[in-house]
This record gives sequence, structure tokens and C-alpha cells, in this order.
Amino acid sequence: MSKFVIEGGTKLKGKVNIGGFKNAAVAIIPATILCQGKCIIQNVPRINDVNVLEEILTEIGADVEFLDDMSMSIDATDLHSCYLKNGLSKKIRASYYLLGAGLGRFKKASTLLPGGCAIGERPIDQHIKGFEALGAKVDITPEGRINVQADKLIGNRIYLDVVSVGATINIMLAAIYAEGKTVIENAAKEPHIVDTANFLNSMGADVKGAGTDVIKINGVKELSGCTYRVIPDQIEAGTYMIAAAATKGDIIIDDIIPKHLEPVTAKLKEMGMGIEEYGDSMRIFYERELEPVNIQTLPYPGFPTDLQQPMTVLLSSLNGESIVVEGVSEDRFKYVNEIKKMGANIDFTKKHAKIEGTNKLMGTVVQATDLRAGAALIIAGLVAEGLTEITDIYHIDRGYEHIENKFMNLGAKIRRVKEEI
Repeated sequence: MSKFVIEGGTKLKGKVNIGGFKNAAVAIIPATILCQGKCIIQNVPRINDVNVLEEILTEIGADVEFLDDMSMSIDATDLHSCYLKNGLSKKIRASYYLLGAGLGRFKKASTLLPGGCAIGERPIDQHIKGFEALGAKVDITPEGRINVQADKLIGNRIYLDVVSVGATINIMLAAIYAEGKTVIENAAKEPHIVDTANFLNSMGADVKGAGTDVIKINGVKELSGCTYRVIPDQIEAGTYMIAAAATKGDIIIDDIIPKHLEPVTAKLKEMGMGIEEYGDSMRIFYERELEPVNIQTLPYPGFPTDLQQPMTVLLSSLNGESIVVEGVSEDRFKYVNEIKKMGANIDFTKKHAKIEGTNKLMGTVVQATDLRAGAALIIAGLVAEGLTEITDIYHIDRGYEHIENKFMNLGAKIRRVKEEI
């Protein structure tokens, strides 16, 4: 086990390159099993969730190879089923995309209930509703294994009761080979849904409307291999933007799509940060004392739930009162107890946090409770006086590529050390 040790008080300066979008990559990689042929996926982030998916695909019979630090080759031609035997699927939430992809190609799939971050109930009822609407039978055993099976899949009109990224993508995957047309209404609109749809179309699928609340999929007979590049990670970029604001820094973020960052950009400008856009890069710089703002997370294009924790840390370091409302995830404020150890003054419930800002956080030992909370604690450590130690950083490694190296290149005093047993 390792931990991060951070010495606070350094203003971030320099340039950081953003990697491929974790949330897109972990959907696109399972989608490759839909085709009989080789897919080359470029701009893949080298994170633990990707490594787990590589293990899973290899286990079920795909030929997977990392070509370099940013691309991987996946050939699922000789795959004959999608039955996940062991507990690898418990390690990541995105393992459930193999249900949709396996159902689409083989008309059956089986996996254990997915894992991922402990941020409240994350039901898969909308996934099941979609699979059943296409003609599949779904069975969940007492041991927590999900079995999906269909004699054939027939396109249908599916209205999602709640906006769900996972269900939208999973139904897309399952519907690719369904007879006729499938229409997903009240679909999620996040950029990684668009990226997954673009990847499917690159293989020969017929998906229209991704990025709107109505997605239409015309079933096709076959898909072929392709080469595809994953979009930049908007959450990684947003994390560094918020870190620059918290440390009163001046950084340039390269390899981004600025439009995907508009909700974050708008809030940071409202607070008083200077922001300049240059095509596929952005400069974020401290101009004047920052003012507290109120935040409510919402499905895209609202403020992203995955940046709620870093933004809460930023707000806790400012003078004044702010309110953060969590409108997406059920229980995403558990990490607040960790930053309260550092001197933050926050009252919170499952959905709501009231922050009385203080400009003096103090370093101490804290625990990363989930992926994005871990990133938030790094930011807290960067602004705190003294040393901060962050344990359970395996959560952070699930979604951030070389995070300590990128922060060190910006001048942060952060190091990864082995914990004593």
C-alpha cells in the first residue's frame, strides 16, 4: 500500500497535458467485444480501471495488448461468450457494460454485481428495464450474479425513468444488433455517451442523436474493427482547474475540449479566476481574491458530480459562506469528515453541504474514501499548512493517470511513499 505525502503552500505554475477520458474509455473498451475484428483504441488512460478491464477481457478470451502508453489493441474475434467467472467485475463499476455488449453479440451474458466507489445506492434497474424491453430475460441470483439472455433482440421504444449514463450506454450496446429500431428517450447527454456512440458508428453501427435526450439505434447485421481515439478527460482537466484556483496559481491545460468544461469554467469565472481559451488549451490564472459561490450538481450540461468534491474543498478554503447541493449521486459527502479534520467548517447531509469558508486548512492524516474524494484531498493538501498524508490512494489510481507526476511538474510538493506495515 502507498500513500501521498504533500507539503502545502505552493502556487501551481506551468503546463499539464490531459489524458483520455476515463468514463469514455471504460465504456468503449467493453464495446469492442461487439465486433469480430481488431480495434485499436488510442488515447487510453493508463489507470487501474483500464487495467482491470484488460484482465477481464483476457479472461473471457479476447486478445488484448497495450501497444504503447496511450493505445491498446483488442481483438474479440474468437470470443464465444461473455461469462465473467471470478470477482474482477466487483472491482469497477464499468464492468456492467459487458452485460450490454455480451447480450448484444451473444444474446446472453453473466457477471457479478459491479463494484466501484461507495457513494450511495447506484441501482441498475434502468439497465434491466432496457434489456427486458429489447426481449431479454434478466435474473439476479441470491449470490449477486446477473444473468441476461434472449432468444432474439427486437428494437423498442425505451423511456428512462431517471437520466442514467450507465443505462443509456448499456442499452445502446445491447441494441446494436437488435432487429429494427430502438429509441432511448430521456437519455443522458454526457460527452462520453457521444464518444461511445461515435466509436460504435466507426465500427459500422447506426446510432443517431447521442448528445440529445433521444437516441435512435437502427440494428445492423455486423460490425468490423476500427481505430478510434478517446476524447480528453474533462474531469481530470476540471480537477487541475480547481487546483489552480485553490493554490492561486497560473497554469495552462493542454489537450482539452473547452466546451465540455463550460460548467466549471463558468463557476470559476464567477468566483474571480482569470480564464483564457486557445482552441484545445486553456490558461487558468489567479487575478483577485476569490468569492464563494453556490453549486448544484446536475446531469450534463450541468455542473458535474465528479467535480463536486474538489470544488467543495476550494470553497472551504475561501472566506465566506457557500452552499453545495448534490443533485446526481445519493451519498457523496462522506469525505467531508476527512477535510473537517483539516479545519474545514462544513455542515452536511446526504444531499446538501453548508460551507463556512476558512483560509486556513491544516495538514494531517486523511483517508481517500473514493476516487474523486481522493483528488479533492490532494487539493486540500496543496493549500493546507504543513504536511498532509493521504491513505487508500488506490482509489485515486483508479481514475487519474500519473497524478503525482503531473502535480510535481506544476511545482507541487507531493510524493508517493510506501506505507509501513
